[in-house]
Amino acid sequence: MRILVVEDEEGIARFVKQGLVEESYAVDVAYDGKKGLELAMSGEYDLLLLDWMLPGLSGIEICRQFRKEYSTPVIFLTAKDTVDETIFGLQTGANDYIKKPFHFDELLERVRVQLRPKETSTTIILSAGDIELDQKSHKVTKSGRDVELTLKEFALLEYLLVNKGNVCRRTRIIESVWDIHFEYNTGVIDVNINSLRNKLQLQNNELIKTVRGIGYIIND
Repeated sequence: MRILVVEDEEGIARFVKQGLVEESYAVDVAYDGKKGLELAMSGEYDLLLLDWMLPGLSGIEICRQFRKEYSTPVIFLTAKDTVDETIFGLQTGANDYIKKPFHFDELLERVRVQLRPKETSTTIILSAGDIELDQKSHKVTKSGRDVELTLKEFALLEYLLVNKGNVCRRTRIIESVWDIHFEYNTGVIDVNINSLRNKLQLQNNELIKTVRGIGYIIND
């Protein structure tokens, strides 16, 4: 899951990002409203955490413009706490609202609630061939047999399945699964791909195929 944090107080932004990364979320940070809106409108995020008061463009305005295109959950982080202000923020399109200062555990629970799959969702089970991945229970099976994966192996397989049929470039995999946004030895991806193939008992390029010099693709 990928989260965008738009917060101009660097200490708060670092605190929130570190905590979320430790919970295996991929996190991007913007420190002003204009950059925040630019990143938000890319449509690459599963959740937005928006400060209300931002330089350049307020969180309220970001939420208004974002809601014209996306239904992605939005949580406001703000010092404003009157009933009228809370109602105004929710009417703008926010899904939730948390007052500064806050405990990280409370923020994390609110994030989990917003990212919790809806009971009517049809994307809880991802599959390819005889492999199934349950996003809700974090369970992976092959031909009905449970397969034990590490957190990163699970996240890597999930990313490939979400993008099934499309070539996943190494740079995008390292950004989305490992949350690394600079030049990095992507050999860690190959190590985890090999581990996935072994645990899923895949032969050579069966199911998870190597696209030489680019990345990987998963197909039925």
